[in-house]
Amino acid sequence: MNHATLHSPGPVLLAGGGDHSPDLLQSLLPQCTTRIAADGGAAALLSAGVMPDAVIGDLDSLSENTRAQIPAARIHHISEQDSTDFDKCLRNISAPLIYGTGFLGPRIDHQLASLSVLTRRADRRCILADASDAVALVPPQLELDLAPGNRVSLYPMGPVRGESEGLRWPLAGLDFAPHLRTGTSNEASAARVTLRFDTPLMLIILPVAALPALARGLLSAPDAWPAPE
Repeated sequence: MNHATLHSPGPVLLAGGGDHSPDLLQSLLPQCTTRIAADGGAAALLSAGVMPDAVIGDLDSLSENTRAQIPAARIHHISEQDSTDFDKCLRNISAPLIYGTGFLGPRIDHQLASLSVLTRRADRRCILADASDAVALVPPQLELDLAPGNRVSLYPMGPVRGESEGLRWPLAGLDFAPHLRTGTSNEASAARVTLRFDTPLMLIILPVAALPALARGLLSAPDAWPAPE
């Protein structure tokens, strides 16, 4: 099958094979004219009445019944087993923003693998979301319009340092690492939160209600590390 990168001028909805929030899926569909499935995630799109524009993966979880409903030209089989279906998708999608659903549950090992891919594909702007949370890799600088008191959890995937404005507990001068220090359960203390990090290894976890603010922040964020002064 064709493995060429799939280009979209607007946001892409990427459906994984895990748990989906029907309400979240329905809210994202009007924002994303391109809808792609990671392997068995095609079933979730079909159940929502949407024909996937593409299905990408090793196809080990794509049932015969689901596959029979999708035009063969839209199915992109990548057989190698050294990466997850989510990784196969991210490296083959070019879009300003990718919304991923069905990647944060129910299995913890799958969730951890998906979060690791966010750091491996730091050049892709992607938000993973479920019924309660929205997760993304923080770019060099991220500005968010949030209500004071909004939960802002930060989780390092490796050694990383940063600075912040508008957080209840500032980040300056702190060394973060999974085994050393994390930044979970911080919160916004102002209407504008600004984050800067020295390397693409920090995840931000917000309530799913803040998904629009996170999307706006990612779309306007700089690409180059470190952030320009």
